[in-house]
Amino acid sequence: MEYVQERIATLHAFGDGDRASGDLAREAAAAVAETAVVVPMTAREYESPAAERVLRELEALDPAPAAVFVPVRAAPDEIGPFREWLESFALPSRVLWCNSPGVDAVLAEAGLGGEFGKGRDVWLALGPAADVAETVVVHDADARSYEGGHVHRLLAPLTMDYEFSKGYYARVERGRLYGRLFRLFYAPLVRAVADAHDAPIVNYLDAFRYALAGEFAASAGLARRLRAPRAWGLEVGTLGDAYEIAGFGGTAQVDLGRHEHDHRAVAGDAGLEGMSREVAAALLRVLEEGGVSPDYETLPERYRAVGEELIDGYRADAAFNGLEYDPASERDQLARYAESIAPPGPDTRLPRWTEAPFTPADVLAVARPWREQRVGSQD
Repeated sequence: MEYVQERIATLHAFGDGDRASGDLAREAAAAVAETAVVVPMTAREYESPAAERVLRELEALDPAPAAVFVPVRAAPDEIGPFREWLESFALPSRVLWCNSPGVDAVLAEAGLGGEFGKGRDVWLALGPAADVAETVVVHDADARSYEGGHVHRLLAPLTMDYEFSKGYYARVERGRLYGRLFRLFYAPLVRAVADAHDAPIVNYLDAFRYALAGEFAASAGLARRLRAPRAWGLEVGTLGDAYEIAGFGGTAQVDLGRHEHDHRAVAGDAGLEGMSREVAAALLRVLEEGGVSPDYETLPERYRAVGEELIDGYRADAAFNGLEYDPASERDQLARYAESIAPPGPDTRLPRWTEAPFTPADVLAVARPWREQRVGSQD
Protein backbone atom coordinates (compact mmCIF):
# COMPACT_ATOMS: atom_id res chain seq x y z
CA MET A 1 0.00 0.00 0.00
CA GLU A 2 1.39 3.39 -0.97
CA TYR A 3 0.09 6.76 -2.06
CA VAL A 4 3.01 8.29 -3.96
CA GLN A 5 2.20 10.46 -6.97
CA GLU A 6 4.19 10.17 -10.19
CA ARG A 7 4.83 12.74 -12.93
CA ILE A 8 1.35 11.78 -14.12
CA ALA A 9 -1.72 11.71 -11.88
CA THR A 10 -1.88 8.35 -10.09
CA LEU A 11 -5.25 7.19 -8.73
CA HIS A 12 -4.70 4.57 -6.05
CA ALA A 13 -7.07 1.99 -4.63
CA PHE A 14 -6.85 2.65 -0.91
CA GLY A 15 -8.45 -0.37 0.71
CA ASP A 16 -11.53 -1.25 -1.32
CA GLY A 17 -10.60 -0.65 -4.95
CA ASP A 18 -14.24 -0.01 -5.92
CA ARG A 19 -14.79 2.55 -3.18
CA ALA A 20 -14.92 5.60 -5.41
CA SER A 21 -16.91 8.10 -3.41
CA GLY A 22 -20.08 10.08 -4.02
CA ASP A 23 -20.27 12.15 -7.16
CA LEU A 24 -17.20 10.61 -8.78
CA ALA A 25 -18.63 7.09 -8.56
CA ARG A 26 -21.91 8.24 -10.06
CA GLU A 27 -20.20 10.16 -12.85
CA ALA A 28 -17.96 7.24 -13.75
CA ALA A 29 -20.91 4.84 -13.79
CA ALA A 30 -23.01 7.21 -15.90
CA ALA A 31 -20.11 7.63 -18.36
CA VAL A 32 -20.35 3.93 -19.26
CA ALA A 33 -23.53 4.64 -21.23
CA GLU A 34 -21.53 6.92 -23.54
CA THR A 35 -18.54 4.60 -23.81
CA ALA A 36 -17.55 2.04 -26.40
CA VAL A 37 -15.56 -0.88 -25.01
CA VAL A 38 -13.02 -2.61 -27.27
CA VAL A 39 -12.05 -6.19 -26.33
CA PRO A 40 -9.62 -7.75 -28.84
CA MET A 41 -9.66 -11.54 -29.11
CA THR A 42 -8.08 -14.35 -31.06
CA ALA A 43 -9.35 -17.86 -31.68
CA ARG A 44 -7.70 -19.09 -28.47
CA GLU A 45 -10.15 -16.96 -26.42
CA TYR A 46 -13.18 -18.86 -27.83
CA GLU A 47 -15.18 -20.08 -24.81
CA SER A 48 -12.13 -19.68 -22.57
CA PRO A 49 -12.86 -19.14 -18.84
CA ALA A 50 -11.10 -15.76 -18.85
CA ALA A 51 -13.02 -14.43 -21.87
CA GLU A 52 -16.28 -15.81 -20.48
CA ARG A 53 -15.65 -13.92 -17.24
CA VAL A 54 -14.88 -10.68 -19.08
CA LEU A 55 -18.08 -10.85 -21.11
CA ARG A 56 -20.22 -11.80 -18.10
CA GLU A 57 -18.80 -8.88 -16.13
CA LEU A 58 -19.53 -6.50 -19.01
CA GLU A 59 -23.08 -7.89 -19.17
CA ALA A 60 -23.59 -6.85 -15.55
CA LEU A 61 -22.61 -3.21 -16.07
CA ASP A 62 -25.52 -0.85 -15.40
CA PRO A 63 -25.93 1.19 -17.49
CA ALA A 64 -24.62 -0.89 -20.37
CA PRO A 65 -21.89 0.47 -22.64
CA ALA A 66 -22.99 2.18 -25.84
CA ALA A 67 -21.28 -0.63 -27.75
CA VAL A 68 -18.82 -3.47 -27.21
CA PHE A 69 -16.54 -3.94 -30.21
CA VAL A 70 -14.86 -7.33 -30.38
CA PRO A 71 -12.14 -7.39 -33.05
CA VAL A 72 -11.46 -11.07 -33.70
CA ARG A 73 -8.73 -12.90 -35.60
CA ALA A 74 -9.98 -16.34 -36.58
CA ALA A 75 -9.93 -18.82 -39.47
CA PRO A 76 -12.95 -18.90 -41.83
CA ASP A 77 -14.29 -22.10 -40.26
CA GLU A 78 -13.94 -20.58 -36.76
CA ILE A 79 -15.53 -17.18 -37.21
CA GLY A 80 -19.12 -18.40 -37.44
CA PRO A 81 -19.11 -20.27 -34.11
CA PHE A 82 -17.06 -17.43 -32.58
CA ARG A 83 -19.64 -14.86 -33.62
CA GLU A 84 -22.55 -16.98 -32.34
CA TRP A 85 -20.80 -17.43 -29.00
CA LEU A 86 -20.11 -13.71 -28.64
CA GLU A 87 -23.67 -12.79 -29.56
CA SER A 88 -25.04 -15.20 -26.94
CA PHE A 89 -24.13 -12.60 -24.31
CA ALA A 90 -26.63 -9.83 -23.54
CA LEU A 91 -24.31 -7.11 -24.82
CA PRO A 92 -24.53 -4.47 -27.57
CA SER A 93 -21.70 -6.36 -29.27
CA ARG A 94 -20.30 -5.65 -32.71
CA VAL A 95 -18.01 -8.35 -34.02
CA LEU A 96 -15.24 -7.36 -36.43
CA TRP A 97 -13.57 -10.19 -38.34
CA CYS A 98 -10.16 -8.57 -38.61
CA ASN A 99 -8.57 -11.04 -41.03
CA SER A 100 -11.58 -11.37 -43.33
CA PRO A 101 -10.84 -11.24 -47.07
CA GLY A 102 -12.74 -7.96 -47.27
CA VAL A 103 -10.65 -6.28 -44.57
CA ASP A 104 -7.42 -7.49 -46.14
CA ALA A 105 -8.55 -6.13 -49.52
CA VAL A 106 -9.47 -2.69 -48.15
CA LEU A 107 -6.14 -2.37 -46.37
CA ALA A 108 -4.15 -3.59 -49.36
CA GLU A 109 -5.93 -1.17 -51.70
CA ALA A 110 -5.00 1.69 -49.37
CA GLY A 111 -1.37 0.57 -49.23
CA LEU A 112 -1.73 -0.60 -45.62
CA GLY A 113 -1.46 -4.35 -46.14
CA GLY A 114 1.26 -6.44 -44.56
CA GLU A 115 1.96 -7.43 -40.98
CA PHE A 116 -0.99 -8.00 -38.70
CA GLY A 117 -1.54 -8.65 -35.00
CA LYS A 118 -3.12 -7.22 -31.89
CA GLY A 119 -2.29 -3.62 -32.78
CA ARG A 120 -3.96 -3.81 -36.18
CA ASP A 121 -7.02 -5.50 -34.67
CA VAL A 122 -7.46 -2.83 -32.00
CA TRP A 123 -6.88 -0.04 -34.54
CA LEU A 124 -9.62 -1.43 -36.79
CA ALA A 125 -12.05 -1.14 -33.85
CA LEU A 126 -10.89 2.25 -32.57
CA GLY A 127 -12.28 4.19 -35.52
CA PRO A 128 -15.79 2.70 -35.33
CA ALA A 129 -15.75 2.90 -31.51
CA ALA A 130 -14.83 6.60 -31.55
CA ASP A 131 -17.64 7.21 -34.04
CA VAL A 132 -20.39 5.94 -31.73
CA ALA A 133 -19.20 7.06 -28.29
CA GLU A 134 -17.62 9.98 -26.45
CA THR A 135 -15.04 7.77 -24.76
CA VAL A 136 -13.35 4.48 -25.56
CA VAL A 137 -12.13 1.81 -23.13
CA VAL A 138 -9.77 -0.90 -24.36
CA HIS A 139 -8.86 -4.02 -22.41
CA ASP A 140 -7.71 -7.57 -23.01
CA ALA A 141 -9.81 -10.72 -22.64
CA ASP A 142 -7.25 -12.93 -20.91
CA ALA A 143 -7.53 -11.69 -17.30
CA ARG A 144 -9.06 -14.36 -15.09
CA SER A 145 -9.44 -11.73 -12.35
CA TYR A 146 -11.31 -9.19 -14.49
CA GLU A 147 -14.09 -7.10 -12.92
CA GLY A 148 -16.61 -4.90 -14.72
CA GLY A 149 -15.73 -2.19 -12.21
CA HIS A 150 -12.44 -1.78 -14.04
CA VAL A 151 -14.38 0.10 -16.72
CA HIS A 152 -15.60 2.56 -14.07
CA ARG A 153 -12.08 2.99 -12.71
CA LEU A 154 -10.56 3.62 -16.13
CA LEU A 155 -13.28 6.14 -16.94
CA ALA A 156 -13.03 8.02 -13.64
CA PRO A 157 -10.09 10.25 -14.72
CA LEU A 158 -11.94 11.16 -17.92
CA THR A 159 -14.76 12.58 -15.79
CA MET A 160 -12.12 14.82 -14.20
CA ASP A 161 -10.91 16.36 -17.49
CA TYR A 162 -8.06 13.95 -18.25
CA GLU A 163 -7.90 12.72 -21.85
CA PHE A 164 -6.03 9.47 -21.34
CA SER A 165 -6.17 6.91 -18.54
CA LYS A 166 -3.93 3.86 -18.21
CA GLY A 167 -4.57 0.90 -15.93
CA TYR A 168 -1.90 -0.69 -13.75
CA TYR A 169 -1.92 -3.72 -11.48
CA ALA A 170 0.22 -6.28 -9.68
CA ARG A 171 1.14 -9.47 -11.51
CA VAL A 172 1.65 -11.85 -8.58
CA GLU A 173 0.18 -15.35 -8.79
CA ARG A 174 1.07 -19.00 -8.23
CA GLY A 175 3.47 -17.78 -5.58
CA ARG A 176 5.64 -15.93 -8.10
CA LEU A 177 6.24 -12.54 -9.70
CA TYR A 178 5.04 -12.25 -13.29
CA GLY A 179 4.83 -9.24 -15.61
CA ARG A 180 8.24 -10.31 -16.83
CA LEU A 181 8.44 -8.31 -20.05
CA PHE A 182 7.67 -5.11 -18.18
CA ARG A 183 9.87 -5.84 -15.15
CA LEU A 184 12.85 -7.24 -17.03
CA PHE A 185 12.76 -5.40 -20.35
CA TYR A 186 10.72 -2.21 -20.49
CA ALA A 187 11.61 -0.85 -17.04
CA PRO A 188 15.40 -1.37 -17.18
CA LEU A 189 15.57 -0.19 -20.80
CA VAL A 190 13.74 3.07 -20.03
CA ARG A 191 15.91 3.63 -16.96
CA ALA A 192 19.09 2.96 -18.92
CA VAL A 193 18.00 5.63 -21.40
CA ALA A 194 17.07 7.97 -18.55
CA ASP A 195 20.59 7.66 -17.12
CA ALA A 196 21.95 9.24 -20.32
CA HIS A 197 19.10 11.51 -21.43
CA ASP A 198 17.12 14.05 -19.42
CA ALA A 199 14.13 14.41 -21.73
CA PRO A 200 10.39 14.87 -21.02
CA ILE A 201 9.42 11.82 -23.07
CA VAL A 202 11.71 9.61 -20.95
CA ASN A 203 10.16 10.96 -17.75
CA TYR A 204 6.70 10.33 -19.14
CA LEU A 205 7.42 6.73 -20.13
CA ASP A 206 9.11 6.05 -16.79
CA ALA A 207 6.08 7.32 -14.82
CA PHE A 208 3.77 4.40 -15.68
CA ARG A 209 3.51 1.68 -13.07
CA TYR A 210 2.73 -0.94 -15.73
CA ALA A 211 3.36 0.53 -19.15
CA LEU A 212 2.63 -2.74 -20.97
CA ALA A 213 -0.86 -3.15 -19.51
CA GLY A 214 -3.50 -3.58 -22.23
CA GLU A 215 -6.10 -1.54 -20.33
CA PHE A 216 -6.68 2.13 -21.13
CA ALA A 217 -9.43 4.69 -21.63
CA ALA A 218 -9.35 7.72 -23.89
CA SER A 219 -11.55 10.46 -25.21
CA ALA A 220 -12.91 9.71 -28.66
CA GLY A 221 -10.82 12.56 -30.03
CA LEU A 222 -7.60 11.07 -28.69
CA ALA A 223 -8.55 7.57 -29.87
CA ARG A 224 -8.92 8.87 -33.43
CA ARG A 225 -5.36 10.23 -33.30
CA LEU A 226 -3.56 7.05 -32.25
CA ARG A 227 -1.06 5.57 -34.73
CA ALA A 228 -1.08 1.91 -33.89
CA PRO A 229 1.92 -0.38 -34.23
CA ARG A 230 0.58 -3.50 -35.88
CA ALA A 231 1.28 -6.10 -33.22
CA TRP A 232 2.79 -6.24 -29.71
CA GLY A 233 4.16 -2.69 -29.78
CA LEU A 234 0.61 -1.35 -29.41
CA GLU A 235 0.79 -0.41 -25.73
CA VAL A 236 4.07 1.50 -26.04
CA GLY A 237 3.00 3.20 -29.27
CA THR A 238 -0.19 4.32 -27.57
CA LEU A 239 1.84 5.94 -24.79
CA GLY A 240 3.92 7.82 -27.35
CA ASP A 241 0.83 9.33 -28.96
CA ALA A 242 -0.79 9.99 -25.57
CA TYR A 243 2.29 11.99 -24.61
CA GLU A 244 2.04 14.05 -27.78
CA ILE A 245 -1.72 14.64 -27.48
CA ALA A 246 -2.50 14.68 -23.75
CA GLY A 247 0.91 15.25 -22.19
CA PHE A 248 1.66 15.03 -18.48
CA GLY A 249 -1.32 17.16 -17.49
CA GLY A 250 -3.88 15.19 -19.48
CA THR A 251 -2.72 11.71 -18.45
CA ALA A 252 -3.63 9.60 -15.42
CA GLN A 253 -3.04 6.02 -14.33
CA VAL A 254 -5.45 3.97 -12.25
CA ASP A 255 -4.91 1.09 -9.83
CA LEU A 256 -6.81 -2.01 -11.01
CA GLY A 257 -5.66 -4.22 -8.15
CA ARG A 258 -4.12 -7.58 -8.98
CA HIS A 259 -4.50 -9.34 -12.33
CA GLU A 260 -4.14 -13.02 -13.16
CA HIS A 261 -3.34 -13.44 -16.84
CA ASP A 262 -2.44 -16.20 -19.22
CA HIS A 263 1.33 -16.63 -19.44
CA ARG A 264 3.65 -17.02 -22.41
CA ALA A 265 6.86 -18.96 -22.75
CA VAL A 266 10.01 -16.88 -22.89
CA ALA A 267 11.82 -18.34 -25.91
CA GLY A 268 10.86 -18.08 -29.56
CA ASP A 269 9.03 -15.70 -31.87
CA ALA A 270 5.68 -16.47 -30.22
CA GLY A 271 7.09 -16.00 -26.73
CA LEU A 272 8.25 -13.02 -24.72
CA GLU A 273 11.54 -13.03 -26.63
CA GLY A 274 9.70 -12.33 -29.88
CA MET A 275 7.44 -9.79 -28.21
CA SER A 276 10.47 -7.94 -26.86
CA ARG A 277 11.62 -7.15 -30.40
CA GLU A 278 8.34 -5.44 -31.21
CA VAL A 279 8.20 -3.64 -27.88
CA ALA A 280 11.79 -2.45 -28.38
CA ALA A 281 11.08 -1.12 -31.87
CA ALA A 282 7.99 0.77 -30.70
CA LEU A 283 9.69 2.13 -27.57
CA LEU A 284 12.84 3.29 -29.34
CA ARG A 285 10.79 4.93 -32.10
CA VAL A 286 8.79 6.85 -29.48
CA LEU A 287 12.03 7.97 -27.84
CA GLU A 288 13.55 9.08 -31.13
CA GLU A 289 10.41 11.04 -32.02
CA GLY A 290 10.65 12.65 -28.59
CA GLY A 291 14.12 13.99 -29.39
CA VAL A 292 16.22 11.24 -27.80
CA SER A 293 19.13 9.75 -29.76
CA PRO A 294 20.10 6.50 -28.00
CA ASP A 295 23.66 5.24 -28.28
CA TYR A 296 22.81 1.84 -29.73
CA GLU A 297 26.39 0.63 -29.34
CA THR A 298 26.36 0.88 -25.56
CA LEU A 299 22.63 0.65 -24.77
CA PRO A 300 22.38 -3.17 -24.56
CA GLU A 301 25.11 -3.40 -21.92
CA ARG A 302 23.77 -0.43 -19.99
CA TYR A 303 20.33 -2.05 -20.09
CA ARG A 304 21.73 -5.29 -18.67
CA ALA A 305 23.52 -3.43 -15.88
CA VAL A 306 20.28 -1.73 -14.81
CA GLY A 307 18.45 -5.04 -15.13
CA GLU A 308 20.93 -6.74 -12.81
CA GLU A 309 20.27 -4.08 -10.17
CA LEU A 310 16.52 -4.55 -10.51
CA ILE A 311 16.88 -8.33 -10.19
CA ASP A 312 18.55 -7.81 -6.81
CA GLY A 313 15.52 -5.80 -5.78
CA TYR A 314 13.03 -8.35 -7.11
CA ARG A 315 14.88 -11.12 -5.28
CA ALA A 316 14.63 -9.22 -2.00
CA ASP A 317 10.95 -8.36 -2.57
CA ALA A 318 10.10 -11.98 -3.38
CA ALA A 319 11.88 -13.20 -0.25
CA PHE A 320 10.11 -10.59 1.88
CA ASN A 321 6.73 -11.84 0.60
CA GLY A 322 7.54 -15.55 0.70
CA LEU A 323 7.47 -15.92 -3.09
CA GLU A 324 9.54 -18.24 -5.25
CA TYR A 325 12.24 -16.50 -7.21
CA ASP A 326 14.77 -17.75 -9.75
CA PRO A 327 17.40 -15.06 -10.39
CA ALA A 328 19.25 -17.25 -12.91
CA SER A 329 16.13 -17.50 -15.07
CA GLU A 330 15.59 -13.75 -14.84
CA ARG A 331 19.20 -13.07 -15.86
CA ASP A 332 18.77 -15.42 -18.81
CA GLN A 333 15.81 -13.29 -19.88
CA LEU A 334 17.93 -10.14 -19.64
CA ALA A 335 20.42 -11.68 -22.05
CA ARG A 336 17.67 -12.72 -24.49
CA TYR A 337 15.92 -9.36 -24.42
CA ALA A 338 19.18 -7.44 -24.85
CA GLU A 339 19.38 -8.90 -28.37
CA SER A 340 16.22 -6.93 -29.23
CA ILE A 341 17.79 -3.52 -28.63
CA ALA A 342 18.53 -2.02 -32.04
CA PRO A 343 17.40 0.93 -34.19
CA PRO A 344 13.66 0.59 -34.82
CA GLY A 345 13.74 0.20 -38.60
CA PRO A 346 10.93 1.14 -41.03
CA ASP A 347 7.82 2.73 -39.57
CA THR A 348 4.86 0.47 -40.37
CA ARG A 349 2.35 2.03 -37.96
CA LEU A 350 -1.21 2.43 -39.09
CA PRO A 351 -2.34 6.04 -39.61
CA ARG A 352 -4.43 8.15 -37.31
CA TRP A 353 -8.12 7.64 -38.06
CA THR A 354 -8.28 11.39 -38.69
CA GLU A 355 -5.94 10.78 -41.66
CA ALA A 356 -7.03 7.30 -42.76
CA PRO A 357 -7.73 6.73 -46.49
CA PHE A 358 -11.09 5.11 -45.69
CA THR A 359 -13.81 5.55 -43.07
CA PRO A 360 -14.85 3.47 -40.07
CA ALA A 361 -18.03 2.63 -41.98
CA ASP A 362 -15.88 1.13 -44.76
CA VAL A 363 -14.26 -1.19 -42.19
CA LEU A 364 -17.58 -2.20 -40.67
CA ALA A 365 -18.93 -3.04 -44.11
CA VAL A 366 -16.22 -5.61 -44.80
CA ALA A 367 -15.55 -6.88 -41.26
CA ARG A 368 -19.01 -8.33 -40.58
CA PRO A 369 -18.60 -12.11 -40.26
CA TRP A 370 -22.02 -12.93 -41.69
CA ARG A 371 -21.16 -11.35 -45.06
CA GLU A 372 -18.50 -14.01 -45.53
CA GLN A 373 -20.58 -16.84 -44.10
CA ARG A 374 -23.90 -16.41 -45.89
CA VAL A 375 -23.39 -16.78 -49.59
CA GLY A 376 -25.80 -14.59 -51.55
CA SER A 377 -26.89 -12.58 -48.51
CA GLN A 378 -28.15 -9.12 -49.31
CA ASP A 379 -27.26 -7.78 -45.82
